[in-house]
Amino acid sequence: MAISLFDGDREIKLRVRALIPGYSKILLSTRVKPKIQNDIMRRILPHKPSAIRESISLDGIWNFALHNISFPQSQHKINVNLDLPLIPVPSSYNDIGTQRSTRDYAGAVTYSRTFFIPKSWETKRVWIRFGSVCYSADVVINNIHVISHSIGHLAFNAEITSVLNYGGENTIKVVVDNILTDSTIPQGETTILSNGMLARAYSFDFFDYAGIDRSVTIYTTSESYVDDITIITKVNDSIGIIKYNVTVLGHQQKNILILDQNKSIVYAVANFWPEGEISIENPHLWWPYAMHENPGYLYTFRVDVIENDQLIDSYEQTFGFRDLTWDNESFYINGKPIYFRGVGRHEDSDIRGKGTDLPLFIKDHNLLRWLGVNSYRTSHYPYCEELMDLADQLGILIINEVPSVNTDLFGDDLLENHKKAFTELYNRDKNRPSVVAWSCANEPRTQYPESGPYFQEVIEHMKSLDATRPVTAAIAQPYNVDNIGQYLDIIGFNRYEAWYDNTGDLDGITERIVIEAQEWHNKYNKPVMVTEYGADTLEGLHTLPTFIWSEEYQQSVMSRYFKAFDILRQFNWFIGEHIWNFADFKTAETYVRVGGNKKGIFTRNRQPKSSAFLLRKRYWALAKSLDGVKLPSDLQNYIESEYNVHSEL
Repeated sequence: MAISLFDGDREIKLRVRALIPGYSKILLSTRVKPKIQNDIMRRILPHKPSAIRESISLDGIWNFALHNISFPQSQHKINVNLDLPLIPVPSSYNDIGTQRSTRDYAGAVTYSRTFFIPKSWETKRVWIRFGSVCYSADVVINNIHVISHSIGHLAFNAEITSVLNYGGENTIKVVVDNILTDSTIPQGETTILSNGMLARAYSFDFFDYAGIDRSVTIYTTSESYVDDITIITKVNDSIGIIKYNVTVLGHQQKNILILDQNKSIVYAVANFWPEGEISIENPHLWWPYAMHENPGYLYTFRVDVIENDQLIDSYEQTFGFRDLTWDNESFYINGKPIYFRGVGRHEDSDIRGKGTDLPLFIKDHNLLRWLGVNSYRTSHYPYCEELMDLADQLGILIINEVPSVNTDLFGDDLLENHKKAFTELYNRDKNRPSVVAWSCANEPRTQYPESGPYFQEVIEHMKSLDATRPVTAAIAQPYNVDNIGQYLDIIGFNRYEAWYDNTGDLDGITERIVIEAQEWHNKYNKPVMVTEYGADTLEGLHTLPTFIWSEEYQQSVMSRYFKAFDILRQFNWFIGEHIWNFADFKTAETYVRVGGNKKGIFTRNRQPKSSAFLLRKRYWALAKSLDGVKLPSDLQNYIESEYNVHSEL
């Protein structure tokens, strides 16, 4: 059965396959006018200001429409009460309006606006770049389809040179669809209810925001331009080694300059080979925060393209000199063992949803530094590039996660999308010194036998693209039924003792966590870390004795985990602890969630619970004992082994 939804001259066709009476599964296909050729859309280098490239931001207020759909098999006509004629970009659309029908909408929506292109751009190549659309996007400019993209949280671009009206007005229309299926990343299910409404179901425990949630930019390049840069660094004694691969489209002269953090030139070469190696003596190394007095030192790799003695393109790629190694017992940066002390997080804020929120990004990283965090995982999807820039600059270690969460059906189409998602993530973040590991998934159903060969192929694909970083996963299944650990370099496991498991049993936490971590290592002989643990807590709820949901109970859970971690730290193979979660976040409506997931040590508006102060003391104590870092002045009385003597009385 095919059902058509018309959006001007574009037709969306929904193929419907009945599952059970009253419900149907939705698969999306499209029929549009012929699109322009976009053979070169693999490269997703972000636009950066330069002396040559120009840009126009399409961030701002767009027109917005939900699609009203009438299904023949339903006796009801769907009339969505549209309370959002305008929408901000970037943002998720769900929390902008006042109607439940908008917040919980399932299906296609249309964003549209006009923009002007300067006449002077006629001699240039012009591109459009989206930081992210959740989940699928079809982009139409001046009535011509220019690109489709189907994975959320990842950037995509397209050349639009031939479709623009130079010196005049242009129109853009983006059809965004939040439909999830068995073969999408992440997975989900969409049904048609008996009243004709679309409804979505998903197993992951965060709100499924949708829309154009990151920036949209139109930018120019010359006919010959820097298309891609890959940088790999090694450190041998006092020598920093850069292995580079640069793709420049065209046959012009190409120059490389290496600039330090003060923009002083430390290396220059004219007319270089596309692939090569550069050595720098005594470089400043990139170190993590709370592990070194000068964290996050960045250099700049600049490529200039010269034609007839004129600069026609220039691109700057930041990087850091750091050396990663790992074995069955530990993980090292610049020869020093890493002990991950950090948090799980979400891109989540009131009103904006998953939309780019620069004030919140800065606030969050100020709080992370206050805590003494040296790392976090991008749970459960790739994070915004502006946020990743902060991690590079501040020296925060990142475990970068593919947007695969709660995977439980392992089909061929899903496998291809999973590999495609990592390819796009790798191309986007491969040069970031902050990214020290890749996570292939969060809480996949690894107890199923078919998960083994599936993740074997995923991980082999990941390592074929990048052999310089280890691969991990956040596993929720018990060690004795897991089928994927043999393919990982680092074992991460999520465990909620005294919460989901053995609720209220505080005294059993330490022993059970120590035993389980040892069993994971015994089974796979690989480094192990706890990637999630925690307890939901209502801000301001206090009980004595402790009781679940109280601030005291959250602290009691944490204290028992800390004891387990300290026992495990005597083994080199135990390499870290990440609490869940940094801040409270929104989830789908359910009677077990009061306004969302409350496991944060901060509230959703970033005010601390009592647990934040406890975690801060622990992380700075670890920073001092493991890495010799100087303590913040307000913590010295709590953590120093010798206290000031008071004789006032």
